Amino acid sequence: MISSNDFRPGVSIVLDGSVWRVIDFLHVKPGKGSAFVRTTLKNVQTGKQLEKTFRAGESLPQATLEKLTMQHTYKEGDEFIFMDMETYEEGRLTTAQIGDRVKYLKEGMEVNVIRWGEQVLEVELPNSVVLEIVQTDPGVKGDTATGGTKPATLETGATIMVPLFIAQGERIKIDTREDKYLGRE
Repeated sequence: MISSNDFRPGVSIVLDGSVWRVIDFLHVKPGKGSAFVRTTLKNVQTGKQLEKTFRAGESLPQATLEKLTMQHTYKEGDEFIFMDMETYEEGRLTTAQIGDRVKYLKEGMEVNVIRWGEQVLEVELPNSVVLEIVQTDPGVKGDTATGGTKPATLETGATIMVPLFIAQGERIKIDTREDKYLGRE
C-alpha cells in the first residue's frame, strides 16, 4: 500500500484492476476543509490519461512491477521470441504487446520487459538505435541549402524523415521515443 502523500511522477498504483502511473501530482491544502492530492494518471496498458483527486493520506495498492532484461532472438510468424538474459528462458511476445516501437526492433537487441504478475505491460527499447537505410531517394547537389528532409526506409521496415544528404546504405542513429533522426553513425 502507498499513501497519496507519497505520490511522485513514475509511481505505479493499482486502480480499478488496472495499473496506472502517476504523471503529475499537486498537493492542495485549501483554507477551509481537508487537504487533497490532485493527480494525472496514465494507464500503462492502454495509454489513456485520467485526472483523479485523492484525499490526503488515502492508502492505495502499489503496483509491484518486474523489469526483465531480454534479448530479441528471432521472429516466428506474428510472435517475437525473446531470451531472458538472467535465466536464459525463452518468452514470446506479440506485436500488440510490444506496441508501435516494434518498427525499430532488430534481432540481437536487448530490451526491458515490464511485467505486472504474468501480464506484460510494456516493452522499453533503448532510447536510440543504429539502423541501416535500405531505400531512399538520392540527394540532388545544391538541394541542401534549405535544410529539407526526405523519407527513408530502414532495415526493420520503419520509415522516418532524414536530411537530404543522407544516402542509401548509410547507418544512422534514431531516437526511438520521438521517431527522429539523430545523426550518422
